[in-house]
Amino acid sequence: MRVATDIGGTFTDLVYLDENGRIGTAKSDTTPPNFEQGVIDVIKKSGISPEAITTFIHGTTVIINALTERKGAKTALITTKGFRDVLEIARGNRPDLFNVRYKKPTPFVPRYLRLEVSERLNYKGEVITELSVEEVKAAVEQLRNEGVEAIAVSFLHSYANPLHEKLAVEIIKEVWPEVAVTASHEVTREWREYERTSTAVLNSYVKPIASSYIDKLDKHLQEIGVTGNKYIMQSNSGTTTFEQSKETPINMVESGPVAGIFGAAILGKILGEKNIIAFDIGGTTAKCSLIDNGEVKVTTEYKIERDDRNAGYPIKVPVVDIVEIGNGGGSIAWIDDAGSLKVGPQSAGAMPGPVAYGRGGENPTTTDANLVTGRLSPENFQNTVNMDAVKQAIDEKIAKHFGISVEEAALGIIRIANSNMLNALKLISVRKGYDPREFSLVAFGGGGPMHALALAKELGVKKVIIPVAASVFSAWGMLMTDLRHDYIQTYIRRVNELNLDELNSEWYQLEEGALKQYSQEGITEDKVLFVRYADMRYVGQEHAVKVPVPNGVMDEAAVQEMVSRFHNLHEKHYTFKLDGAPTEIVNLHLTAFGVVQKPEIARLENVGDNAGEALKEVRPVLFEDHGWIDTKVYSREVLNAGSVIEGPAIVEEQSSSTVIYPRQTLVVDEYGNLIINTGV
Repeated sequence: MRVATDIGGTFTDLVYLDENGRIGTAKSDTTPPNFEQGVIDVIKKSGISPEAITTFIHGTTVIINALTERKGAKTALITTKGFRDVLEIARGNRPDLFNVRYKKPTPFVPRYLRLEVSERLNYKGEVITELSVEEVKAAVEQLRNEGVEAIAVSFLHSYANPLHEKLAVEIIKEVWPEVAVTASHEVTREWREYERTSTAVLNSYVKPIASSYIDKLDKHLQEIGVTGNKYIMQSNSGTTTFEQSKETPINMVESGPVAGIFGAAILGKILGEKNIIAFDIGGTTAKCSLIDNGEVKVTTEYKIERDDRNAGYPIKVPVVDIVEIGNGGGSIAWIDDAGSLKVGPQSAGAMPGPVAYGRGGENPTTTDANLVTGRLSPENFQNTVNMDAVKQAIDEKIAKHFGISVEEAALGIIRIANSNMLNALKLISVRKGYDPREFSLVAFGGGGPMHALALAKELGVKKVIIPVAASVFSAWGMLMTDLRHDYIQTYIRRVNELNLDELNSEWYQLEEGALKQYSQEGITEDKVLFVRYADMRYVGQEHAVKVPVPNGVMDEAAVQEMVSRFHNLHEKHYTFKLDGAPTEIVNLHLTAFGVVQKPEIARLENVGDNAGEALKEVRPVLFEDHGWIDTKVYSREVLNAGSVIEGPAIVEEQSSSTVIYPRQTLVVDEYGNLIINTGV
């Protein structure tokens, strides 16, 4: 049995897939700061036997939380003499160009913990100045006296030759074996000194926390009898072993959210949908990503805490290209200083949660607004909902300010939340040159099905897909993953001057390294699949385009095919191409998948339209532009494959509700997914 658990800001989700392809789910409260306890709770709540778990896959927010809440280890940096201020200097460009009070991000390592040592390589990786062993030892002793818990080592041009970094790490481990240490080449072999140093520092910053968390989780799993293979979800949409995740935990920075994006891509393949907008609304945030022609977009240009006013902190590891905003079911509605209604980014979280949870929450949230408008039923909550308290909170905090009814205020909260989410969806589609009308929207998370149909209408999306187990779909996505490692090596060469023997040697070394790593993880060579890319650009450009490259030995024909693909992709991304202009390779990117066997998804046994049998009740629901409408409410668990429902309607399941607007039509497919024609 394959089991996946996903820790969210409000709930910890579990999905299991048995040998017959049948799916089961469970949810329990997230348990900060002891997140591993929520995992054990949800396993027990699911009723499955721990001994039956052959594969356990886990997604976690521990890493991103440690970074955003500044709860990592006391970290130091050892770097090349003359370059201690690289984190301070950062980049000259800034997001808020005309803000004269703009401040650069405060480094995670203060200046007194950034130490220099004598060593120097040139851009080719050739040694100019040997590493001073004595200076490294002196630096380590100084940092030990400062009470440092983790050290990052980042030397100039180590992406080309990690010789000095490896030696420095050996010295550190020899004189101070207890300290956590990261060398920049261990997390990225890509150039760009600031980004590479930032990544090494952030990996060291979270390394002690990640090791402690994973060790605790592993211990708890063993105590309840889970002895199968254990994996952690990575930000590149693949998995890795518990042991590897402790060495490079920065690869888990978006561990949970990307699993749902990958799951949407897999579901798209099953349903024959190559173009997908994946849309996930949880309790705290809304996430979205675009899947073009079946391909999940992966980037190494990821930054945490970046917004319109802040440059953020770069993390140069492969991360699924995802937009995340602070709008979820628990997002708080509030009035700003100008008297305008806002929703998020503050969240009520799991504790106290929305007013409807009855745990002491006093601020109205999106969930409370959906209750007042009839989109959610009080009967669908685990606790008894005090509707008077919910209405009172919206009345006192929102409605009275505008002199409107509670119901109008609730609808206003939903509209503002939808507007925020619509902006995020436009960022990954319209703003990047994609036409949303050519895509289908896969909506999941507890809130995704509730808001998706309104947003699809605004975007012009014709089809919305609500998957089985929608509220725990990110965990479902983990069940579909293979192991994955990305190896990126900066290799700057003009195409017309390529040495093919040297190029093939570089690919061979990357593949040999991948096979060696997988061998250590127990994956045989016949289970490893390689996918190659080259980051390319026109000579004189700054940024590159990722181009698929044929596997095997590269000859002149393969190089010309690569260049042709680059021209076409450049035109797609930037609306123009320069046929005949000189091109160059910047990075070689090898993605190595460790393929694991996965059972097929079971089809529904019951076929035939039984919407009438699934009807639960008729209740008034408040719709934008339509007012209150008596709306039929259906139980999703009862619906057969082939059932058809005309909107307006609501389809309820254990932890989510799908809101279907007038003139929209829903059909249940053979797997139990809800396929909705938006009427656009």
